[in-house]
Amino acid sequence: MIMDVTEFSLPEIKNPVLRCYAEKYVSIYQDFLAQIGQLGLDMEIEDTTEQVAEKMDAFREKGAFIRNDGKSIYVNRLSSSCLACQTGVGSTTFFISLKCHRDCFYCFNPNQEDYEHHQQHTRDTIAELDALRASSQQTRHVALTGGEPLLFKTETFKFFEHTRQLFPAAHTRLYTSGDHIDCETLEALQKAGLKEIRFSIRMHDLASGHLQTYDKIALAREYIPNVMVEMPVLPGTLLEMKQVLTELDRLGIFGINLLEFCFPLNNAEAFRAKNYKIKARPFRVLYDYWYAGGLPIAGSETVCLDLIDFAMESGLNLGVHYCSLENKHTGQIYQQNRGNHLPKRVCFSQKDYFLKTAKVFGDDIRAVQKVFDKADYRDYVVNSQNNYLEFHVTQVSSLKKLDVEIGISSNVIEMREDEQVIRELKVDVTTPQTFRFSKDI
Repeated sequence: MIMDVTEFSLPEIKNPVLRCYAEKYVSIYQDFLAQIGQLGLDMEIEDTTEQVAEKMDAFREKGAFIRNDGKSIYVNRLSSSCLACQTGVGSTTFFISLKCHRDCFYCFNPNQEDYEHHQQHTRDTIAELDALRASSQQTRHVALTGGEPLLFKTETFKFFEHTRQLFPAAHTRLYTSGDHIDCETLEALQKAGLKEIRFSIRMHDLASGHLQTYDKIALAREYIPNVMVEMPVLPGTLLEMKQVLTELDRLGIFGINLLEFCFPLNNAEAFRAKNYKIKARPFRVLYDYWYAGGLPIAGSETVCLDLIDFAMESGLNLGVHYCSLENKHTGQIYQQNRGNHLPKRVCFSQKDYFLKTAKVFGDDIRAVQKVFDKADYRDYVVNSQNNYLEFHVTQVSSLKKLDVEIGISSNVIEMREDEQVIRELKVDVTTPQTFRFSKDI
């Protein structure tokens, strides 16, 4: 067991040197939360992390599939593309343009690099596919997103045709609002070899009686092997979303991805008007993540988990998958940390893909050093500046006779001036008596 160090658990650390060391990361997180406050939205007061963990345990007993260290949960079935997304290996996503005919208040595309440029200009995705093929990179999943790709139908058809030529075994998917779907479009996509199409449903469209997206989804089933819905789940929409799941199950589609709803760091007035708040604990490990989704909104995760429960209790046949914001981040961490030559004291975690080390601090160093020296374990480092001894996490079990607290360090590899450096992001706490390598790392 590892204790997650936060402002609330920090006082529980007995070792004063370890407590002081961990406090700097707590302080960094507090500064981050203060910056969020300047964006114009309130923060959720109660941290629901423990309640979510309890629900996950209950779902596991009911037969749901818990994935990616609890960041993803599904029932019945899951797209192979979602499985690949966990590490990002063999999966590549392209876009022709970020132009879109819709104006969703929660759209995070404005966070994308060169957003204005990509609204006005298109990318040469054929050349990008050629470059991917020339790189000899493993390619099993290829996606096209936007904006709205079907604003550029000719380019979309050519994209999937070229993908089939270059990567005939790849699982291809298209993200669309569905507004531009018709028989002719679906027939062209079918001929181009499209294997999966994901529709977006907006709750306010359903509320105003615009149900044509369901008709488009039903039509797509006649042409595309896997038809899905992928949509953010707004807080307070449990009843409406139950109706969505029931209707989609009636239509017999492959499944739905329930996305954790996020604040895209802009359009704060619209979020305030709906009384949305930022989740109390936006990230377990604070970092500069690539995914531009923004910050998780409180209450969305609760509705998503209730929908998982509803799907199981109602015996729905479609796949129902909850994809948390943090589930979107693990591919980045995996890509940054995998396949690198690491110091012998560093462990690549198969649980969250961060690099892990163990540390003891202050007066505990001498006792631990004696144990290691007696066992002829020499792959440790003493850091006199920060007053700690750092070692591989597998050695924690050898310290069970000692009454010591151990810091578990989470790290990423970054490139600085063409050199790889290991950057520490967080320190949590365990003891030799409660730590379980197979479960905790």
